Amino acid sequence: MLDIHQTNVRLNFQPGETSIMRLNNKVAIIVGAGQTSGETLGNGRAVSLLFAREGARLMLVDNRLESAEETRDMIRDEGFEAEAIAGDVLIEHECHHIIEEALKCFNRVDILHYNVGKSEGDRELSTLPVDNWDDIMDLNLRGFYLCAKHVLPVMRDQKSGVITGISSAAAVASGTNMTYKVSKAGINALVQSLAVDNGKYGIRVNAIMPGLMDTPMAIERRAREMDMPREDIRAMRDRVVPLNKKMGTAWDVANASLFLASDEASYVSGIALAVDGALTARVG
Repeated sequence: MLDIHQTNVRLNFQPGETSIMRLNNKVAIIVGAGQTSGETLGNGRAVSLLFAREGARLMLVDNRLESAEETRDMIRDEGFEAEAIAGDVLIEHECHHIIEEALKCFNRVDILHYNVGKSEGDRELSTLPVDNWDDIMDLNLRGFYLCAKHVLPVMRDQKSGVITGISSAAAVASGTNMTYKVSKAGINALVQSLAVDNGKYGIRVNAIMPGLMDTPMAIERRAREMDMPREDIRAMRDRVVPLNKKMGTAWDVANASLFLASDEASYVSGIALAVDGALTARVG
């Protein structure tokens, strides 16, 4: 059963309350705001819920409209403001449309949060089909580039904005998902470039590198492909994590995302923040 309140942030809010919230009246686009079916909460939905509870007005985007609408309805049920649209980040004019719809609804865009990715189909280089390489690189990296490309003019005009891309600890760690690693390392490099180029406009750009997480995207596919019970998959992954021998949850990613989107991170730009229980501290 999904626990939509499993977070250590303040939850004693009243419906519609925005007076002391960390994203008070900010407009945030969450790309990948839906939810893969599974027993736990995914990163995109957790970020959406937390941002709404902290006062943001949300444009929720997913390639499956019904999934974005489920997230929207959960947010509205708590008394907060959200709209939902379908969007394919592989099509440039749809990325432009996402930004235009946010402007039409809210008149500005303060935050772009890109939470889209896949590793399915990845394999060792000599046996990797070109189509598999293209699919992973396009969704993980090209989609981020396109969304950032079309939101930057808006943020430059505003002289402010925050862009956050969800990367992965795989970007800096060894592993078997070669294409996934390269695509997520590309996000980190793109973030650094955008941060330097757009700092003069007051725009901050960062990445988050989740480690092993207990999310549907991580657990459900592996349980299916490895034909193993979910709890066995969880136990296998837990053992690898230095901190408490326990994977993180979507709320860990959401809390890091909230910090980077808030004014508390006003001097933080160009970083790739590891949220991984010290997993990448083993590198080297």
